[in-house]
Amino acid sequence: MTQQNSRRLVQAVLVSLNGVTSEPLRWAGPYFGEGSAARSRTVLEDSGAMLMGRHTYEVFSRQWPSVPGPYADRLNAMPKYVFSATLDRPEWTNTTVVRGAVVEAVSALKHQHGKDLVVYGHGRFGQTLCDAGLVDELTLTVVPVFVADGETLYRPGGSARTWELVGAGPGSDPGLASLTYRPRA
Repeated sequence: MTQQNSRRLVQAVLVSLNGVTSEPLRWAGPYFGEGSAARSRTVLEDSGAMLMGRHTYEVFSRQWPSVPGPYADRLNAMPKYVFSATLDRPEWTNTTVVRGAVVEAVSALKHQHGKDLVVYGHGRFGQTLCDAGLVDELTLTVVPVFVADGETLYRPGGSARTWELVGAGPGSDPGLASLTYRPRA
């Protein structure tokens, strides 16, 4: 758990009924409406910075800079940290590339003063954060679809962790379910 005066790291993950988390743009879109958009805006407003791996950066930086509206405005304006050994020049505004030791760099960001840090998705970067015990809140939005292929929420080789359910209920739009967990001490 975070120490007092530390920022929380909040991870928000879209997951199919069969546990797939990769490429949610292919399968989750039809289930997202105004409720999900409002919930996402709230998460962003409560966040001081967004953390992501290279793949998420590539997807988001192609999509959001040219989109109008309050969600895109907030996302484009907020500080963003991309953890990548290969990205040289980020073109998305307010983006910093972080190289090297992910766990140490994220720990340092968590100890800075400010609002929560947010991570969308759960690829290798997200699993690294969970394995290291850096995630303070994990929200799974379960999308009512089976996905034929893709990376799953938990991959072999990860660290075993125990989580405590702190919130469960319908998602922000029909058909979705929301499960919120915190690490169990």
